[in-house]
Amino acid sequence: MDDRGQAEMNGSLAGSAPVADVPAGYKRTEAGVIPQDWGVSSVGAEFTVQLGKMLDAAKNVGTPKPYIGNRAVQWRQIVLDDMVTVPMIPSEVRRFRLRRGDLLVCEGGEIGRAAIWNDLIPECFHQKALHRLRPTGSYVVYLMLSLLQLWASTGCLANYVTQTSIAHLPKEKLELIPLPVPPPDEQLAIAEALSDVDDLLFSLENLIVKKQAIKQATMQQLLTGKIRLPGFSGEWETKQLGRLGSFLKGRGIKREDVSSTGYSCIRYGELYTRYENYILNAVARIPSSIAQTALPVKTGDLLFAGSGETSEEIGRCAAYLGDEPAYAGGDVVVLTPLGQNSLYLGYMMNQPTVARQKARMGQGDAVVHINTRNLAQIQIDLPPIEEQTEIAAILFDMDAEIATLERRRDKTRALKQGMMQQLLTGRIRLLMTE
Repeated sequence: MDDRGQAEMNGSLAGSAPVADVPAGYKRTEAGVIPQDWGVSSVGAEFTVQLGKMLDAAKNVGTPKPYIGNRAVQWRQIVLDDMVTVPMIPSEVRRFRLRRGDLLVCEGGEIGRAAIWNDLIPECFHQKALHRLRPTGSYVVYLMLSLLQLWASTGCLANYVTQTSIAHLPKEKLELIPLPVPPPDEQLAIAEALSDVDDLLFSLENLIVKKQAIKQATMQQLLTGKIRLPGFSGEWETKQLGRLGSFLKGRGIKREDVSSTGYSCIRYGELYTRYENYILNAVARIPSSIAQTALPVKTGDLLFAGSGETSEEIGRCAAYLGDEPAYAGGDVVVLTPLGQNSLYLGYMMNQPTVARQKARMGQGDAVVHINTRNLAQIQIDLPPIEEQTEIAAILFDMDAEIATLERRRDKTRALKQGMMQQLLTGRIRLLMTE
């Protein structure tokens, strides 16, 4: 399909600008450009919409019942952490009780975020921040869930949001949103295809969480010497950072100096937001004129954030392992360690035992600082360089495995987004009618 045809097929309930021609076999409707054999309905015609009740345990009377708010509703899953109960009278029990297959939609917060209730517990109720959509006919609930996710990701819900003190999606506006209605068999086929991709995403996300937990446990064991690798024994040596090498302060890089071309640079804020334990490729660049006055960073240097918002995050560290020359901005403290494995130290510097030492040395309230004198006093237990290298290699391999899974997850998310845009608008048909 060419760009013009693609733009035409993008016409939707969001009110995007119409295109003159409608592709053969399609029609323009309130629900966008859809296949000729699809119908058009509305949320209110296909579902009974019930906004939950604000249940106040201090004011309500009746029998205590479990209930959930919009924080429990994540995309396509419901998390029952921190369940609460509230007294409810019989009429409220009948009105707000959830049934298997109900679609819960966030009325505020991340508007439109939705998940299907599948009887995770025998009895549960929903509160004011959630719409409950219960099908009145044969419209496939999973299709409605997928449409909400598509509308949320493309901004289509914005036309139905009311802005008071906070943005929210009123029931009367939700009910008016037009729905494309594929034939029943096609609804089921679309829902099944999207559900299969969601199952893959769910398994990948769970696997990533599991691998991350294993890595954290491995770090805690190996970096403290609680578990020793085969072939290594003997006591570790306690040293202060100041004995490992010399400290220098970054300089001369302002926010407005950063560009997309030039020499690599690292700024202190990126040590919190963009890097974890080590840096292979810097995300920011500076022109040569700025680099001439900045502090050069060598491969193997440790970079500490000299400022932070809290004492808990002060001194975040990453080892620079990049091949190309780089430069450190202001409020970056650079340590050039001698005779040590820099990757190992990058992992070690962010461990809880070290972070607590840095937190005690932080100075300031609104902005917390740590200086080279304080960093030099931090004590760590160091194994021999050979053991450092083995431990660092194991942790680096675990990071690489997690990164591979995250790339696969991100590609699957992109695939799913494309599938929703194609299948939910009928651009691609799973079942063709004669």
